[in-house]
Amino acid sequence: MAKHGRKPNDSSRRQRIKAHLNSDKAGAAPGTLQYVGGDAPAATLATLIEFGPLPGDYLATSFSDVDVGRTFQPTFNTLWLNVHGLENIEILKLIGQRFKLHPLVLEDILNTQQRPKVEQYPGYLYITARLMNWDTDCVSGEQVSLIVGRGFVLTFQEKPSGTFAAIRDTLKNSESQIRKLGPDYLAYALLDKLVDRYFLVLEQLGERCEELDEAINSKIQPEQMVEVQSLRRSLQQIKRSLWPMREMLNVLQRDDADFFHSETQLYLRDVYDHTVQSIETVEALREMISGLQEIYLSLQSQRLNEQMRLLTVITTIFMPLTLIAGIYGMNFDIMPELRWTYGYYAALGLMGGIAVFLGLFFWLRRWV
Repeated sequence: MAKHGRKPNDSSRRQRIKAHLNSDKAGAAPGTLQYVGGDAPAATLATLIEFGPLPGDYLATSFSDVDVGRTFQPTFNTLWLNVHGLENIEILKLIGQRFKLHPLVLEDILNTQQRPKVEQYPGYLYITARLMNWDTDCVSGEQVSLIVGRGFVLTFQEKPSGTFAAIRDTLKNSESQIRKLGPDYLAYALLDKLVDRYFLVLEQLGERCEELDEAINSKIQPEQMVEVQSLRRSLQQIKRSLWPMREMLNVLQRDDADFFHSETQLYLRDVYDHTVQSIETVEALREMISGLQEIYLSLQSQRLNEQMRLLTVITTIFMPLTLIAGIYGMNFDIMPELRWTYGYYAALGLMGGIAVFLGLFFWLRRWV
């Protein structure tokens, strides 16, 4: 069963929480930069895409060296800097200096246990979202931080996921909406990809619920209840991310055109609607998982009742036989049929007759 693939995920989640509580970050001064994330952080790699509305206004550059980033000068005014991996603190400090990011923003980027939120700073918005993945019949999430400013978008991911690959390909097309509408539309496209990922994860989770439903109705097994509880925890994890995501998108679509133009806000409203649909799907799946648990417990109780009924029938059949055998085996010198030649066979026949009679009686009553 899939439970073998879920245990490492649950263990990894507990280890991450424990590492977060026991790290030097706990109790540190505000603005202290320390990565609090996965067990095996990916090497830091930054990809810079510069673009504009004209056909030739596109340039992509990748660098992981601090010195190269310190001397680099962009060619076009609009850019998207995507950072994979948060292990290299020096690169993040350099990015913070280049874009004048507040130390608390850098701290939140490195602390990957943040809930989805949006915060406004002078000259930019800081947005935290969650990227959901379906891996080995369980849900895992990672933090994605977005910074939207005038003429730039910064994204920070714990590891490469390929979620934004389609957006990179779209940016190569000079006729794309992103090239025409600028960085605020790019931020919308990134958020839209993150929300669409919830649909994919919920669809896979729903398919697993249906498969588990068929398996439980076919034959209940102890590991099925373990999987039901794992699905419940996965759904709870999605719910904890979706509700603040909805609040965050609600704030963005009501932005006073400081960072998102009125046209882009219409698209943000569509992403908000998708979030609401995802929440409704979560509620439906939650009821389905609760139903699976009730079905399992009901079938388990029914099977136990059938077993107890069978044992009761067997006990009831043998009770009169035990009574006859007990009376027949008493040590008395004078007893009816004790010295009769056929007394032994008569006693066995009586026992057999009673057993057959009770068996037929229980069968006619459909108790066995």
